[in-house]
Amino acid sequence: MTEASSRPHDSFHVFDTTLRDGAQREGINLTVADKLTIARHLDEFGVGFIEGGWPGANPRDTEFFARAAAELDLKHAQLVAFGATRRAGGKAADDPQLAALVNSGAPVVTLVAKSHDRHVELALRTTLDENLEMVRDSVEFLRAQGRRVFIDCEHFFDGFKANPEYALAVVRTAHEAGADVVVLCDTNGGMLPAGVRDIVAEVIERTGARLGIHAQDDTGCAVANTLAAVDAGATHVQCTANGYGERVGNANLFPVVGALEIKYDRRVLPAGSLAEMTRISHAIAEVVNLTPSTHQPYVGFSAFAHKAGLHASAIKVDPDLYQHIDPELVGNTMRMLVSDMAGRASIELKGKELGYDLSTDRDLAGRVVAKVKEQENLGYTYEAADASFELLLRDEVRGVRERFFTLESWRTISEQGPDGNPGNEATVKVWAKGERKVATGEGNGPVDALDKALRAALEPLYPELARMELVDYKVRILEGQHGTGSKTRVLIESTDGSTTWSTVGVADNVIAASWRALEDAYTYGLLRADVQPES
Repeated sequence: MTEASSRPHDSFHVFDTTLRDGAQREGINLTVADKLTIARHLDEFGVGFIEGGWPGANPRDTEFFARAAAELDLKHAQLVAFGATRRAGGKAADDPQLAALVNSGAPVVTLVAKSHDRHVELALRTTLDENLEMVRDSVEFLRAQGRRVFIDCEHFFDGFKANPEYALAVVRTAHEAGADVVVLCDTNGGMLPAGVRDIVAEVIERTGARLGIHAQDDTGCAVANTLAAVDAGATHVQCTANGYGERVGNANLFPVVGALEIKYDRRVLPAGSLAEMTRISHAIAEVVNLTPSTHQPYVGFSAFAHKAGLHASAIKVDPDLYQHIDPELVGNTMRMLVSDMAGRASIELKGKELGYDLSTDRDLAGRVVAKVKEQENLGYTYEAADASFELLLRDEVRGVRERFFTLESWRTISEQGPDGNPGNEATVKVWAKGERKVATGEGNGPVDALDKALRAALEPLYPELARMELVDYKVRILEGQHGTGSKTRVLIESTDGSTTWSTVGVADNVIAASWRALEDAYTYGLLRADVQPES
């Protein structure tokens, strides 16, 4: 751990609870190694506090804190242990749960406390006065052990509405006992921004405590509620990476930080960290094994993607006309999408992105626009198939299709074997470099077999293909068609180990559509490898 001077200023806290609250999302199951990796990413991003879990409550979190002490070298963040106030009727000094928090070695402890009178009486099964003593005793004990203490007032907003004087008494008790921050939790996620702002302002006025906000997203307002609390005077925000969390999730760390840094002009991260936001978001998504949301604000793949021709015309003049920030501020990029909604400006911008200047040839740009509209009318889509669009563009620029091989025929066979397992075999006949190549492949499905057969035919002539592999395959039955005779669209994603590209094929059956997408994928891969085409 480096000295505190490398950490963000203590006047405002960005507190991340991905490893504790975020891990409660359905479908997330973090190992200790996963948690250590995510903690490193969060520290690299520059958050001030990382809540690691509940030591003593389960073996995994206990192990995390033990390994964190030996394996984490946090440069910006402090590690936080989470727990609850002592049990009713006991003493903090004798409480094994509080002892586990101290033994975790974390310099900061967050204690959850009941602030809703009904929860005290029904869940804790104790008196309102005893609950206040549990808060006071627990905070004072941890402070005497040299720990900094934050108090999470669970169900605070609902409790404030039901019994404001008692909810305020919990805040005052925690504050007077020495809690650095009292966090108001919208545990059920039912609040709206105006209500959050009014209540936070009132609590500050009536208690003088330093307040934080913890918002769940059940109304879709967690980020807005968090910012409303900041507007009212809260100086501590609790969030999770990518909004992971119980039910529909928590306030999303990245839009909250993006708003604070860019919109509020408040420096809450170390210098230069904001530009790492997109990369960190995607890296954490990889660790938790969830596909990054393409439409997430600031960091989504589509956050700065433009499709409408009207938008493109304006962006060609000034990108700020249809973008609220420069994407590079958060490590993202502007993308131009090509579709049947595209006009000449969209095509020119996309061409420029791919290295082609179409602005001086209006006829060429017009032909490309017309070709895109014609192809999309047949069912093609180039929004997610940049490689196929680039091949289309190259064809129009050169007036001829660049070919590395010419198809004579392909055939696939699917059969049931004696063991009950299906078998798939494909044969392709192609011409390449003046030679006729016939090859057969077997695969897990007919498309896999077709890919292997084509690879077997071409790799002896084009060894560059050995570096290429297919990494994703999607099939969609197009709208407006019916039953087994529907038209099919196939998207294929390929990689050469350093770059990925996507291609599209459309036909009356899935195998024919797959072949067309494969043909584009191989052609584009060879062009990327600087192989000269036959034509």
